[in-house]
Amino acid sequence: MITVDERRQFERKPTSIRVEMTHPAFGTIIGFARDISDGGASVLIENYQVPPVGTIVEVRFKKMVGPINAEPVKMQIVHHHRNTAGLMFIPDNL
Repeated sequence: MITVDERRQFERKPTSIRVEMTHPAFGTIIGFARDISDGGASVLIENYQVPPVGTIVEVRFKKMVGPINAEPVKMQIVHHHRNTAGLMFIPDNL
């Protein structure tokens, strides 16, 4: 039997980076990336309802003294469980 981790295309790196997810329907949601890879991130969201699977959000990753990415990147919520959301990077040409 193949587990989810064995099918992963990109290696995950543990982290604790502040994440700001923005969408016109709900404004800005703050969370913290638990891990990140070239394909996406697992984000812990506290005090907010996790948006539905399939929602596309604009995401900024922030460190203590400023943003990691000056321009937000598009990501799609591909799964969630309780207060953790799995986000996938969306290529610029989509």
